[in-house]
Amino acid sequence: MADTVLQPATPLKTGGRTKFLVGGILMLAAVVFLIVTNLASQQEYFMTINELMSRKSELVGRNVRISGVVIGDTIEYDGKTLSFTIAHIPDSAAEIKDEGGLAEVLHQAVNREDTARVQVVLFDEPKPDLLQHEAQAIVTGTLGDDGVFYADELLLKCPTRYEEAVPEQVG
Repeated sequence: MADTVLQPATPLKTGGRTKFLVGGILMLAAVVFLIVTNLASQQEYFMTINELMSRKSELVGRNVRISGVVIGDTIEYDGKTLSFTIAHIPDSAAEIKDEGGLAEVLHQAVNREDTARVQVVLFDEPKPDLLQHEAQAIVTGTLGDDGVFYADELLLKCPTRYEEAVPEQVG
């Protein structure tokens, strides 16, 4: 009979597997970190005009996003500079509902003289078609020392979307 010689088992090479596992965990952690930080930066809420005015001194020069309603007769455009004034509207859905709905809130904000207002200036941008009287605006930019809001980005919601709802909400 042939003699069989048993050779000792070779030790497992866990060093390669461990390095792969640690590297995978680090990559997963980096991806999760990037996703979370990106989502946090995208969740930029906007301030009302009242909030902006009440915190005016601390917000001068800082990048913020504000929301308000466009006052149509203040819109001026010379081909390079677009300026207009926006008035305060509440940000609470319950408050908007209590005041008669969004169309009524936008209308009242434009027509009341005691509503807080801020002038918005946007440079080197074309005049948007939706920029009209009683359009809801969300504007990103910085508040200047002079009290003017210098915008980098302008988003508008067309007021005609709310026209059909006015009789139902006001009544």
